[in-house]
Amino acid sequence: MEKQRLNPVLVYILAIIGLLCCCFGGLGFILAGAAFLIAHTQIKKVADNPEAFDLDSVKVMKTAKIVALVILVINLLYLCWSIYSIQAMGGWDAYMEQVTKMMEEFQNAQNQ
Repeated sequence: MEKQRLNPVLVYILAIIGLLCCCFGGLGFILAGAAFLIAHTQIKKVADNPEAFDLDSVKVMKTAKIVALVILVINLLYLCWSIYSIQAMGGWDAYMEQVTKMMEEFQNAQNQ
């Protein structure tokens, strides 16, 4: 009987896109979390029936799970930092006022 192979491509794609979405206030935790859950579910299936799966593909899936976990932690830390920064400025309204002021200064500098 041929052993099943795990395919970690989806996990890697979601994790990498999640890392890129970290720039948007840490919102990449959604994709990184999904990647981690997919990898965790696949590894859990292997634990139930280890003889049916190719060991090399299991190792690759475990590596993908670790990558997804690291990116998930990075995104969650950045999300916490973003929330803290907004609160430190005085809330969302003060943050948006600061952004508007910076945009106006940039436009004035471009026009000169």
